[in-house]
Amino acid sequence: MSDVIQTEWPRPGILLIRMNRPEALNAMNAELIEALHGVLAEVRHNSEVRAIVVTGNGRAFCAGLDLRGYGAPPGAAEGEGRAQAGLRVQQHIAGLVEAFRGVRAPVIAAINGAAAGGGMALALMADIRIIATDAALHASFINRGLSNCDIGVSWLLPWMIGFARAAQILLTGRSVAAEEAERIGLVSSTEPSDRLLDTALDTAEAIAGNSPFGVWMTKEVMWSNLEAPSLHAAIDLENRTQILAATTRDHREAVHAFLDKRVPIYRNQ
Repeated sequence: MSDVIQTEWPRPGILLIRMNRPEALNAMNAELIEALHGVLAEVRHNSEVRAIVVTGNGRAFCAGLDLRGYGAPPGAAEGEGRAQAGLRVQQHIAGLVEAFRGVRAPVIAAINGAAAGGGMALALMADIRIIATDAALHASFINRGLSNCDIGVSWLLPWMIGFARAAQILLTGRSVAAEEAERIGLVSSTEPSDRLLDTALDTAEAIAGNSPFGVWMTKEVMWSNLEAPSLHAAIDLENRTQILAATTRDHREAVHAFLDKRVPIYRNQ
């Protein structure tokens, strides 16, 4: 794997992914994005990966697109037109939205510093966001003469904090400091920098203490029901998923463990 991504297993079942371009504030280039695609694809269906934490090395989470040059994404051909080449780059980055959503394990973004433009989008892709008290989110596409509706932000942000707040942030291109991000529900908590990673890992560990299938179905149904056409359709999906979960051995183990006052032993069965 490219050294622009570092991976480790700090606790059982928990994968820690570090973006490792600190000299460039972990800005997005083809190598970094392809490495993220690669590691997420590798663990997408792996039930032994119980939770994932994503953070950045150095003083930034991710500064967005590397304005010094993105490089060539996979499949790029010499002589390709500007529109064709640009769309290839766009899809390469935006494909991470589905990669984050499609991996079974919940993804926690530990926002250790500035998350700007595509870096903010990367944070929004995660299932849970925890931010350092001195970090901030920057909706900066519009400050570079572009639309702030990019990499899923125009859909994700209004769902998270409401249309009015999202519109004010995206149309002005202003920064959202950690305290405000917590207040408006954009992140789940703020933490001192020296506690950020431990808090993210503790959250991952709490997730890993539940049944693999239960976590998988909870993540999948929550995301799917953001797109449900009605409450009735959402409940129908919940009903069928719950019956499916009730047929697992891990469900029976959880019930027996509760009655026996012991910690359940899940076998993903």
